[in-house]
Amino acid sequence: MAQKCVHQGCGKLYTDPEEVCRYHPGPPIFHEGQKGWKCCKPRVLTFEEFMAIEPCTEGKHSTTDLPPKIEKKEADPALLDAANFPPPPARAPVAAPQHIPTPPPPPPESEDDDDTIEIPDGRVCRRRGCGATYEKGSSREGEKCVHHPGVPIFHEGSKGYSCCKRRVLEFDQFMKIEGCKTKDRHLFVGSGKDQGKGSAASGGEEVLDTVRSDFYQTSTAVIASFFLKKIDKDKAKVEFRERELDLDLPTSDTPVPKRYKAQVPLYGSIDPAKSTFKILGTKIEVSLAKADGSSWPVLRSDDRPTGEILQVGRAGRV
Repeated sequence: MAQKCVHQGCGKLYTDPEEVCRYHPGPPIFHEGQKGWKCCKPRVLTFEEFMAIEPCTEGKHSTTDLPPKIEKKEADPALLDAANFPPPPARAPVAAPQHIPTPPPPPPESEDDDDTIEIPDGRVCRRRGCGATYEKGSSREGEKCVHHPGVPIFHEGSKGYSCCKRRVLEFDQFMKIEGCKTKDRHLFVGSGKDQGKGSAASGGEEVLDTVRSDFYQTSTAVIASFFLKKIDKDKAKVEFRERELDLDLPTSDTPVPKRYKAQVPLYGSIDPAKSTFKILGTKIEVSLAKADGSSWPVLRSDDRPTGEILQVGRAGRV
């Protein structure tokens, strides 16, 4: 008989107790609008992004609320020796990152699944608070989708949904708040329009119009980050031009990969030969070598300057 794993970040139905479980052992953290898990570093702004953070730990499934203990590794003697070295020299101060707010998610495009689109096995219902999983070949007659049509609300420690009055203090309790609205069928794939130019059934990809980004700068470079998880390092393309940055970033998401393509007009001129980039787990970071050393009030030439004066490099002596 299938059982449901209750580990945070997993929630899968399983029959094999030896199956690998990927989960978050630490509690969730919500601070000043940012959301994440104490056990790993990603921090996001929206609840949908928070729920999509990849689990950071592997173990075994469980039907209890207590995750398995993580074995503590003995300290590496080489690391202990390194602790005795003198601290590195102080780095030049840099301006704080300028955050561009993440655009609000679009409203659901459909309240019903398109019967012409095949539902992948194991797909979870898209409605908040439902959590039902589709089993390939099963009948969908008599389904009941109990969910929350509203959005999550976190305010001064209390947690709940905008569509109903119940409020709780713990995140585990919030995840167990029963839905307040019932529909006759679950929503697993919708109309398929949100899959961009393709769909899961046709092997297409989801094309992203925008991603969250920020930047800071020194006297010689502008360091910009574009936040996108699971970027395929082998297929990603980055081209530096004197006043433009071209990005083509496919991801390795399954079953439907994502792709972000953009031509970013730059505020100032750069040296393409000296500009570099590196792909990390949750973003791509580009270092734009300034051609003239001037300060950039914004990253893009089509952004309105805020009027804020950014200090870069090392402060002068008085």
